[in-house]
Amino acid sequence: MKKTGWAVGCALALSVLGSGYAQAQTTLRMMWYSDGNEGEVMADLLKRFEDKNKDIKVVLDQVPFKATNETLPVQLAAGQGPDMARTTDMGGIAPYMLDLRPYLKDAATFERNYAPFLEWMRVPGDAKSIPGYMTQLTVTGPFVNKTLFEQAGVPMPSPKATWEEWAKAVNTVADKVQAPFPLALDRSGHRFFGLAVSQGAKVMDAKGDPAVIDEGFKRAAQLVVDWHKSGVMSKELWGSVSGAAYRGANEEFKNAQVVMYLSGSWQIAQFDKTVGDAFDWVAVPTPCGPANCSGMPGGAALVGIKATKHPAEVARVLEYLASDDVVSEFYSRTLFVPGNLAVAKKGVQYPSASPQAAAALKVFGDAVASIDPVAYKIQGWTNSRIVFNAVISRLGQAVAGETTLDEAYKRIETDVAQQIAERNKKQ
Repeated sequence: MKKTGWAVGCALALSVLGSGYAQAQTTLRMMWYSDGNEGEVMADLLKRFEDKNKDIKVVLDQVPFKATNETLPVQLAAGQGPDMARTTDMGGIAPYMLDLRPYLKDAATFERNYAPFLEWMRVPGDAKSIPGYMTQLTVTGPFVNKTLFEQAGVPMPSPKATWEEWAKAVNTVADKVQAPFPLALDRSGHRFFGLAVSQGAKVMDAKGDPAVIDEGFKRAAQLVVDWHKSGVMSKELWGSVSGAAYRGANEEFKNAQVVMYLSGSWQIAQFDKTVGDAFDWVAVPTPCGPANCSGMPGGAALVGIKATKHPAEVARVLEYLASDDVVSEFYSRTLFVPGNLAVAKKGVQYPSASPQAAAALKVFGDAVASIDPVAYKIQGWTNSRIVFNAVISRLGQAVAGETTLDEAYKRIETDVAQQIAERNKKQ
C-alpha cells in the first residue's frame, strides 16, 4: 500500500509538473500571406526555430493578401490582431507596430542590416524603433510572353523604350496571335504609381502634404483610360472588381493570354512553377516616361504587433528569422530580391531557379539602381496606402465610364483629405 501510494503521488507530481511545463510554453500567432512558396518555406523555418526554442510555439495563420491589406488594419484599430504579421502596408499600420529594440540581443546589427527600410515602418518623427524586417525587397516591372512576340514576328522594344512604344508593340502582337490581353496592369494603386512616377508624379509637396493630382499623375491616368478605350488594356480585368479591391492577372499570364503583364519581382517564383516550359517568359526593364524609367519599390515586412502580450518572445522569433543565414536561405528558396543589406552585398544563390527565373531576378535586381528617389519617398510615406486606395477606386470608376477623369481627380483629393483626417482622429 505504501509503494502504491508513493507511485500514485509521483504520478500526480509528474502530472502537475507536466501541466506546468505545457502552460509555460508561449503560443504566438503570425498572420502570413504568400505570393508563391514562401508560406511553405516560413513553416519550415519556424519548425526549426521551435526545435531550438521549446518554450515558444508559433501558429502560422496563412491568409489571402486581401486579409493583410484590408482586414488587418481594422483588427489593429480595434485593439485585436496577431502577435506578428507580414504586411506591405508598412506606413499604414506603423502606429500599431511593436518596437523590438529593447528585446533584441543585437539591435545594432539588426538596424544596420535593414536601415533603409526601417523608415518605411516608423511613424513620422520616429528615428529609432525597430518594428521588424523585410521578408523581401520588391520592384515593380513587366513580364513579357516572349513566345507570343516570336509567333507574331514582332521585335521586342529596346530596354529604354517608352510606355507608348511598348503599348503599340503589344497591341500589334495581340492582334496577330489573337491574345485577349495585350497589356495587363495589376489593379493596384502601388502598381499604378509604377507608371505615374515615370510620368513625373510626385504625390506630395515639399512640406510632405498630399498633392496627388499633378501633371505627371494626369499623364499616367490618361494613358490608363485611353488604353482601356483602345483595347490595349481589357476592361475584363479592372472591371471585374470595384472600390479599392486588388485584381491581378496571374492566371491570365500563366495561360498565355497576356502579352505584357506589369506586376513585379514577387511573381518570379510563382511563374517559375506555374508556367514551367509552356512558353518563354522574360522580365524586361520598366518602360520610360518623360521623367524617368523608374518603377516602384516595395516589399513585405514581417513585424511585431504592439498589442502582443509577449513582446520578448516575438523579438526572439523575429531576430532569428532576420538573421543573415536564415533570411538568406529564405530569399534563396523563395526567389526573392534580398531586403537585408549584408545579404545583398554578399549575394544570394538561387539553385532552384530555372534559367528564366534567374534571368528575371537579374533584371529586377538591376532595376533597383533605376528607382527614382520620389518612388522611395512615396513608398515610405505614412499616407501612401490611403492614396493608393483612393486612386485605384476613383480611377477604376473612370475606366468603367462611371465618371470623368476630371471628376475622379476631385474625388481623389476629397477622399485622401477625409481619410487622413479620420485616421488622425483615431490615433
